[in-house]
Amino acid sequence: MMIALKAATPQLPRTTAVADHVVAVDETDSTNALAVQMIGDGSLTLPDHQDGELAVAVVAADRQTAGRGRNGHKWVSQPGRCSTMSYAVRIPRAIATDESVNGWLQMIAGLVTLDALNGMIEEYGAAPNQPDCSLELKWPNDVFCHGLKLGGLLSELVIPPSSGTGTDADADDDVVIVFGVGLNLALGACRLPTPQSTSLQLHVSGLPSFGEMRDAVAERQVEGFRERLMKFIADPKGQAESLREEVKAVCWARGRQVEAHFTDGTTLTGEAIGLNEDASLILRTQDGTDHTVRTADVGVL
Repeated sequence: MMIALKAATPQLPRTTAVADHVVAVDETDSTNALAVQMIGDGSLTLPDHQDGELAVAVVAADRQTAGRGRNGHKWVSQPGRCSTMSYAVRIPRAIATDESVNGWLQMIAGLVTLDALNGMIEEYGAAPNQPDCSLELKWPNDVFCHGLKLGGLLSELVIPPSSGTGTDADADDDVVIVFGVGLNLALGACRLPTPQSTSLQLHVSGLPSFGEMRDAVAERQVEGFRERLMKFIADPKGQAESLREEVKAVCWARGRQVEAHFTDGTTLTGEAIGLNEDASLILRTQDGTDHTVRTADVGVL
């Protein structure tokens, strides 16, 4: 019989030391929903970026009762085993709404997450159980290990109360992007929610306690979002090209035969060739035609 785990308020001393604002609760429906609500009612505010620094706020919960994934999917998390965090960052509206570059915001979140996980593993002297146990990104929003889902990301754009909307909106205004990051850090094999999911502790030995892992990863994510997004804001087009090369090295789908499932129920099968300049996926079908995929769930065949 599986014992139910009790939620407890996350203790995040390292994250609190580097973030501009940390909200930690034992349980909520969704950390993204809580962050969006608090931004909307003014209880969570982010200062303008000054002196090359970007403000980052964190909303954390030990248990989500209605965690959300991309395209309406559910994210199942378990207290004391899964890290559920949302990171809120102010960026210029012009960048957040520019379809030629805003796709890279999701890719940045993925790279920040890989950096944070790999940095934590290195800090504690942990080691993969197998030499090919590297972490990768499955376009556009999953963290993969050995072809299994270890984590997921969900980004949402929020208009803060001080900004205008519609015809009152100023292109120079800032908006807030909330990046939700769910990671299976300490789930045992018997607690995995699906056969397609996995957990970090199943692939890496010598890891610290769950609480230490969660805090160390979140601390690095705050610093990673701050550093990478400041560079992106300063030069979106230039950063897009360098990000494209960086993602190429960790893109799980690249070179594989995959099937893209679209929200209208249609599918497209082919080889994932790489990413376009706007971060969309290039999928080459059997007839040699290259297709651009912007919104879909992508699974390997």
